[in-house]
Amino acid sequence: MIRKLQAVALDCADPVRLAEFYAELLGGRVVPDPEDPDWVEVEGFEGTPLACQRVDGYRAPEWPGQERPQQLHLDFDVDDLDGEEKRALALGATVLERTDQLRPEANWRIYADPAGHPFCFCLH
Repeated sequence: MIRKLQAVALDCADPVRLAEFYAELLGGRVVPDPEDPDWVEVEGFEGTPLACQRVDGYRAPEWPGQERPQQLHLDFDVDDLDGEEKRALALGATVLERTDQLRPEANWRIYADPAGHPFCFCLH
């Protein structure tokens, strides 16, 4: 069973700048990942942490148009990647990437929900 919503990850061109904005807005703090400069988290506020991740060629969504719709992905903290994958697939998800099987240091897998929105299961 999913234990909790681990983080809401926002794609962007400058993760430090975006994290600083949300840290200030929410009264949190910026927590860079020392091993991945493209991933910065915002913690220290009540609620689910935010993460900002650099995406090459990032294009901001247009509002209210749908030529570049709003996008994000959810990370879920799980105890069993295989078990949760089986359950998610039965509910209509599709596998986008089994990152843990491609990179030995990775502890996550990427899926799409039935509408095509990406989400990750992260083993902790």
